Amino acid sequence: MLSDWTLLSDELQLTLSREALCLAGETIAGQAETLAIEMETGGLADRGGPDALRLLAAVVRVAGKDGMVPAGHA
Repeated sequence: MLSDWTLLSDELQLTLSREALCLAGETIAGQAETLAIEMETGGLADRGGPDALRLLAAVVRVAGKDGMVPAGHA
């Protein structure tokens, strides 16, 4: 097992970074849906949040399917 990120090739660093971003996005989307359910079932005060949270979840998931295309120049 490598213990230093800099020992990984640039390609492997990019691959791992993209996978981590996808996992983070899915985690955020899942938490947004969980919060929406809590609001709907009365666990948290509902102030229009469930729809907004579901929209956030959908946006995060759609953005993640684009392959996390990098923006800008390196």
